[in-house]
Amino acid sequence: MGRVIDGRWVDWAIARIEADFTRSADTHLIPLSMPALPGIAIYLKDESSHPTGSLKHRLARSLFLHALCSGWIGEGTCIVEASSGSTAVSEAYFARMLGLPFVAVIPATTAQEKITAIEALGGTCHKVTDPGAVYGEAQRLADARGGHYMDQFTFAERATDWRGNSNIAESIFAQMVREPASVPTWIVCGAGTGGTSATLGRFVRYHRHTTQICLADPEASVFHRHWHDRAVRTTQGACSLIEGIGRPRVEPSFVPSVIDRVEVVSDAASIAAARALSRHLGRRVGGSTGTNLVACARLAHEMARNGIDGSIVTILCDSGDRYGSTCFNDDWLAARGIAIAEEEARMDLFLASGRLTEPCDA
Repeated sequence: MGRVIDGRWVDWAIARIEADFTRSADTHLIPLSMPALPGIAIYLKDESSHPTGSLKHRLARSLFLHALCSGWIGEGTCIVEASSGSTAVSEAYFARMLGLPFVAVIPATTAQEKITAIEALGGTCHKVTDPGAVYGEAQRLADARGGHYMDQFTFAERATDWRGNSNIAESIFAQMVREPASVPTWIVCGAGTGGTSATLGRFVRYHRHTTQICLADPEASVFHRHWHDRAVRTTQGACSLIEGIGRPRVEPSFVPSVIDRVEVVSDAASIAAARALSRHLGRRVGGSTGTNLVACARLAHEMARNGIDGSIVTILCDSGDRYGSTCFNDDWLAARGIAIAEEEARMDLFLASGRLTEPCDA
């Protein structure tokens, strides 16, 4: 027999989350100046300004509402999630709002800054050595505690209303309406669950926009392999060092058919781009934002070479302050044999002038 859910408590919980959304302003769309590319505009959708500091705030809100309306969460339910950190931070925020216990099952390599943020919001971190074991361990803990495994990797693409309802795609197009190239030529994003790329891809098709979706994916990830060959569903070897994107297995929420192009980016290039962009903006951005920027640079370079004007929008996923002990730590990079000087100089040149001497990672 399933748990008995108090409908009055669910009504209260949904109202609390909706009130939090009403208090929140939309995130900024930041233009990057490209003097050498007068016909091409690049914009960053700054998701780091959410209350929990990342793009995953939108996902966590949608997941909680989806679970509440599905009758899976009631008063006192222990929420368990498998995460590389940012989703867990955001879910810990909503769990605390509703007075619910929260456990994050995370890889042992997760940045300490994320662990600190989860715990500061009242969550508990459960570390596993094998990143591929997070799913099963999260389900086991939820079952043992009579709780609910949120399972972002399965429910991300179905919990978000891709037709509109203030999702990230609707926000981008509303903010672009007065720009010279108001309908983006490209929107660039990474994939962790695949929920964001699914939302963006479905939205542009539903509204019949000409925008194309480009997936920026780490080398170690399976997503770009699966996009080229649907029979490939897992990959072996070391995982990417870029937290939040790239997975060793194809997640249920990843929808390859809505993606028009894939750009594969090395960890070194991603970290170099994140550092270069951080200097350019005067504040730190995370490694996945660097991955996105490398793909944007390649697209802009190609558009300029072919005489195509237009706009490119990508996502500033989270603050680099969460990676002070990893991506922004020279000793951490050296210990892993990652050299970024050449890629960093190349991205500095691109951000300063709009010129790309050669494709990144060439």
